[in-house]
Amino acid sequence: FAELVLETWDLHCDRNGQEHRTADMGCTQLVLRRGQPFTITLRFSGRGYDEGVDKLSFNVETGPCPNETSGTSSHFVMTDCPEESCWSAVMQQQDGESLSVSLCSPPNARIGRYSMTLETCTDYQGSSYRIGDFVLLFNPWHPEDTVFMRDENERREYVLSQNGLIFQGTSNYIFSIPWNFGQFEEDILAICLSMLDINPKHLRDQNRDCSRRNDPVYIGRVVSAMVNCNDEDRGVLFGRWDNHYDDGMSPMAWIGSVDILKRWKKFGCQPVKYGQCWVFAAVACTVMRCLGIPTRVVTNYNSAHDTNANLTIDRYINEKGEQERQSWDKIWNFHCWVESWMARPDLAAGYDGWQVLDPTPQEKSEGVYCCGPAPVKAIKEGDMLLKYDIPFIFAEVNADVVYWVVQGDGMQKQSIRSSDVGKFISTKSVGRDSREDITHNYKYPEGSEEERAVFEKAEHQKKSIGEEDEGLHLRIKVSEGANKGSDFDVFAVVNNNTDEERVCRVTLCARATSHNGTLGLQCGLTDPVDINIEPRAEKRVPLRILYEEYRDKLTQDNLIKVVALLKDHQTGDVLVAVRDIYVENPPIKIRILGEPMQNRKLVAEISLVNPLAVPLNGCVFVVEGAGLTEGQLVKELEEPVEPQAEAKFRMDLMPRLSGLQKLMVDFESDQLTGVKGYRNVIIAPQPM
Repeated sequence: FAELVLETWDLHCDRNGQEHRTADMGCTQLVLRRGQPFTITLRFSGRGYDEGVDKLSFNVETGPCPNETSGTSSHFVMTDCPEESCWSAVMQQQDGESLSVSLCSPPNARIGRYSMTLETCTDYQGSSYRIGDFVLLFNPWHPEDTVFMRDENERREYVLSQNGLIFQGTSNYIFSIPWNFGQFEEDILAICLSMLDINPKHLRDQNRDCSRRNDPVYIGRVVSAMVNCNDEDRGVLFGRWDNHYDDGMSPMAWIGSVDILKRWKKFGCQPVKYGQCWVFAAVACTVMRCLGIPTRVVTNYNSAHDTNANLTIDRYINEKGEQERQSWDKIWNFHCWVESWMARPDLAAGYDGWQVLDPTPQEKSEGVYCCGPAPVKAIKEGDMLLKYDIPFIFAEVNADVVYWVVQGDGMQKQSIRSSDVGKFISTKSVGRDSREDITHNYKYPEGSEEERAVFEKAEHQKKSIGEEDEGLHLRIKVSEGANKGSDFDVFAVVNNNTDEERVCRVTLCARATSHNGTLGLQCGLTDPVDINIEPRAEKRVPLRILYEEYRDKLTQDNLIKVVALLKDHQTGDVLVAVRDIYVENPPIKIRILGEPMQNRKLVAEISLVNPLAVPLNGCVFVVEGAGLTEGQLVKELEEPVEPQAEAKFRMDLMPRLSGLQKLMVDFESDQLTGVKGYRNVIIAPQPM
C-alpha cells in the first residue's frame, strides 16, 4: 500500500468554538473546554484512509517539559471504543479522501496551550504532521469537571457574562459601579495564560506547575497571588490607598479589566498603577472566568482587617470623638474579594461550592501575598484549620469592634455599643442588575444557637451587645441629599428607653476618611451640648457639614466618617455611634439613538451636569463595553464645564456581539473624579 499522505486539515475553529462556548474569543485559534468532544477534518492526497491497513494516532502536549507521568502529554490511537478517563479519537465519517475525527480530552485534563500532531502508519512506514495548536479550558458544563455548575443561568452569569456590577459605598448607602470584565476580548486569553507561565511556582519547577494545572484550587491560588505585585512576582496591579495617584491611574478611574491587563502585558509585565480591593477582585474575576472557572465579585461591608488575629479591633478616641492613636487593625467601609465555584477533593466532604479568593495584598499565606481558596461553608462553620486562610476571612466578617474613650485624665472607658462587622455581603444577582444578599452563606443569624456554637469552636467570645432596650440609645442619621457640591446635615439621635428623665452630653465630629479606614482631616465638629431627655422620648443634635469645609479634604473615595459620643451623666456610661457617609457624585446620562443592531453603526449621547459652584477643568469621558466598543473610547473636552452647565457629546459605536450588552462610562476632571454610569443595550442579531 502507498503511504498515507496528509494534504490539508481543518480544525473547525468556528463550529467547535460555538459548541464549546468560546466563540466570543474570536475565531483565530481553537479554544476548547475539557471533557467535551471536538471535530477535526483530515484530507489525504492520492488515496483515502483505509481502516484495514492504516493506523492513525495523535499526540497532544502542553508546557515546556511534556511527559505522560505529569499528565502534560498524551499519545492515543484512533479507536472505536474510547475511554472516558483519557484522551481519545474516534472516526466520525469518511467521504472519499476526507476523514472527520472526533477527539476528546478527559474532564480532569491540564488546562493551557497545547500542540497536536498526527501520526500515520502504513506497513510500518510512518509520517508525523503538526496539525496545530489549541487552548484547553475548565468546563463548568461537564458533570465530571471539578468546576461543574448545574444551573445554566448561573453558568451564563459567572462564566460567560463579560460585564457586571460591583457593590461599593457604605452599609447605610449601598450602590454599584459597572465593570467590564471582558474575558473574551482580544488578547485577554493569551495574557491570562502568560500570567500562569511567569508565576514563581512555574519558574521554580515548570514540570510540577504544569502538572497541577488540572486543579482549580491550585490555579485559584496562583491567580490570587499574581493579581497583586507584593511578592516581586511581576504581578498585575500595584495597590495604593493614600490618595496620591498622579503617577498612574487612580483606582477609582478604572471601569474594566481589559485596559489593566493590556497595559500590564504591553509594559513587559510591570505592575499597573494603581489598584484597590475592587480592582484586584475584578481583574481576578476576569482571569478566572476566562480560564473557565465560575467566579463572582463579592462585597463585604464593615470589613475587619484583624492583624493580630484576636478577633477584636480596638479603637481609641478622645472625648471630642477624634482618633487618639493609630491602630494597625482597620475597618474598611467595604472590602471586595471573589468567590470561585469548585469541588474540594483535597478536603473532607461538604466543602464543595463557592470558595473565597482574595487577591488584595493584606497578609501573607505560606509566605506569599495571596488568600484562599477558602470554602464559604468553612467560614460559616468556623472551621479554622482547613485550607486556606479561614481565620483571616472569618475575622473579616465576624470580628468585634470595641471603642475606648480616652478621657482628659487619661482614663479609658469602654463604650457599650460596638459596631457591626460583616454586613450586607453582596454580589450581582444572576441575570439581573440587582443586588443579591449572601450574608447567610457566611454566618448564622445573629444571636442564634448556631452562631454561639461556631464562635465557641472559633474560640471567640462576642463582646458586642445587640440593640439595647433599656437605658439610652444613640445613632446617627443623615439628611437626604449628601451630594457633592452641597451642604448637608447629620444628626445624633438619642433615645431614652427609661421611665425617668436623663441628662447627657453629646458631641459630633466629622472627618474625611478613605475606604480602608484611614482618617483624614476634620470637616465638622459640634461643641459638646448637655441635653435633657424626657422618659421614652427622642432628641436630635444636628451637625451641618459644609461643602466649603469638605471640598478640599475629601479623598477620591468621597467618604466622611461621623462619630457621635454620648456621656450619660447619671450612670457615667459612654456610648459611641459611627457612620460612614458617601458624598454622591452627579449621575451620567446615556441615551442610545437609533435601532441597535449587530455590525451596524450606533450613536450614544453621553452627558453630565456640573453640580459644583466652580468650573470643571481637564474633563475626560472614557467609554467601554465588551462587544460594543473596540477597546476604550476616550473623549477629552476642550473647554471647562461651568457651574450647573452640561457637558455633552455623541460617539459612534459598532456592536460586534448581539444580545444584552453594557455601555460603561467614567468621567474624570480636576474637581470631580471617578464618576460612573452605564446603560444596558440590547443588540439585535444581524439579519442573515
